[in-house]
Amino acid sequence: MKAITVVPGQPGQVETRDVDEPGPAQGSLLVEGRLLGICGTDIDIVDKGYGAPPPGQGRLLVGHESLGTVLEAPEGSGFAPGDLVVGIVRRPDPVPCGPCSHGEWDFCRNGLYTERGIKELNGFGSERWRSEPEYAVKLDPGLGDRGVLLEPVSVLAKAWEQTDRILTRSSWKPQVALVTGAGPIGLFAAMLGVQRGLEVHVLDLNASGPKPQLVADLGATFHTGDVRDIGLEPDVAIECTGVGSLVYALTDVVGAGAVICLTGISPGSRKVAVDLDATNREMVLENIVVFGSVNAGRRHYEQAADALAKADPGWLDRLITRRVPMSGFADAVHKHSDDVKVVVDLHA
Repeated sequence: MKAITVVPGQPGQVETRDVDEPGPAQGSLLVEGRLLGICGTDIDIVDKGYGAPPPGQGRLLVGHESLGTVLEAPEGSGFAPGDLVVGIVRRPDPVPCGPCSHGEWDFCRNGLYTERGIKELNGFGSERWRSEPEYAVKLDPGLGDRGVLLEPVSVLAKAWEQTDRILTRSSWKPQVALVTGAGPIGLFAAMLGVQRGLEVHVLDLNASGPKPQLVADLGATFHTGDVRDIGLEPDVAIECTGVGSLVYALTDVVGAGAVICLTGISPGSRKVAVDLDATNREMVLENIVVFGSVNAGRRHYEQAADALAKADPGWLDRLITRRVPMSGFADAVHKHSDDVKVVVDLHA
């Protein structure tokens, strides 16, 4: 079968090549790959050498944003041929640490977890793939190709779940949310904020392309410019860019008791002069919380499936702005100016 393989950090080594069919040892669910989503992690793998192939292998079969159709499933697994499914990315470490032993691999404490298509496990970028039933999520068939958005939405489902938990420390209820960054992660953060009934604002550098209208069609408000100049005092901020100066600025603009959730990671190493004493004083006196959130557990995938089912199908369709065949993966990881979400058709 055909599969997309790379040597991390060597862009010239992206290849669609013939590989062996996946064997039952890789999971009792046999799935026909349908679509593969591309994100910044894939770019970092190809261009910057992030991630690692399976031990003893020189190449990594990439792809962690999956969508497929079940071909074979064992009795009693909860799956049947024809089911629309997504594979869960992370696997618990073999030790395991405390969180991994309770199915919370997204909170792994020793870093020995593995990840499909990223860290020491081959991914979903192939014509067929296998999974253990406990690491697959069945979707409403009505989602169709929109199901490829599930994995990135799961990351924001976790971020919002953790934000909601922190907000229960007080009786007051948030009303205004600010999302920084209008890429797919930022748009999904905004979608989940709107579904919570919040007044949502989205800040991005670029006012051109489809993003402003996508934000407006959510019922949210789009902004550009400096976060200190947009006249907001948000109760919640979901930061999706990883830009350190913006993270610091958010601590200046949020309201008392606010929660700032960091989901972005910047590849840069820019230095910013900050007054940490003043920031510390403000955070203490205003009861401000800043925390980071990464990856997702199974329940977050299930929350994401519910969120996608509630979303406007037409709006979700507009997020998928470019489709490429397997042979076009090398181009897919280099964004075009009007890209939102790029996907790979695993049978084209």
